[in-house]
Amino acid sequence: MEEPFSLISWNVNSLRARWPLVQKLIEEEKPDILLLQETKVEDALFPEETLGDFGYNILFAGQKSYNGVAFLSKFPFEERRKGFPGDGGEARYLEGVVHGWRIANLYAPNGQAVGVPAYDRKLTFYTHLKEHIAQCLAQEAFFVLAGDFNIAPTDADVYNPQELAGQVPCTEPERTAFRSLLAQGLTDAFTKVSSTVPGKKLTTPFTWWDYRRRSFDPNKGRRIDQILLSSQALAHSRPGEVLLSYRTLPRPSDHAPIRWYL
Repeated sequence: MEEPFSLISWNVNSLRARWPLVQKLIEEEKPDILLLQETKVEDALFPEETLGDFGYNILFAGQKSYNGVAFLSKFPFEERRKGFPGDGGEARYLEGVVHGWRIANLYAPNGQAVGVPAYDRKLTFYTHLKEHIAQCLAQEAFFVLAGDFNIAPTDADVYNPQELAGQVPCTEPERTAFRSLLAQGLTDAFTKVSSTVPGKKLTTPFTWWDYRRRSFDPNKGRRIDQILLSSQALAHSRPGEVLLSYRTLPRPSDHAPIRWYL
């Protein structure tokens, strides 16, 4: 296997609004792979040349004002893909083979609320994603699916399970959809690390805090950003972390970046 490398995944909630923070993260953390979600910039306005000056090979898919994903890699792309069958045609998924790994960048639909069409579309999206992930795992032993899943997998992943019971992103159909991804042969890496690494205090930390309720300081958060690894990828990885400091900076995203070492 190739030498270890670092991967950071971050829902930036507008690349243009968060551009100074993205530059800071690149300069200070120096990720080998950077996966961005909710870039909210159409392809014609994506800063490909500027990001290329940082030494990245770049794959991106955008839409005006919403959605959007970007995949930045210090390694050349051996394969690249935008979207998957049944994804609804929005800019929510990128996939590339780099450094001998197949890596996918996901920005799943929010779903809004139970009973509205967006919720049903979210579950349909996950049904088709599961089918596609099964194909990915058949192609590459070393596989990573990272990004904003917009699902809190368990009650441990939200600050107040009783308050959020039966609500997006904590409904049982959503959690069943998440478990169906794991059933394809993936492991939720944060939960694995928290239970297996001696002395590592990593108990599925939160990654998102609501702007409107000033929820960061009291840590009223949710873990909706994840990294799922195939068994071979997990065996090769080292413990990661949530980069909480980026949620404390001026004009932050409502998400903190997650970093993993592969």
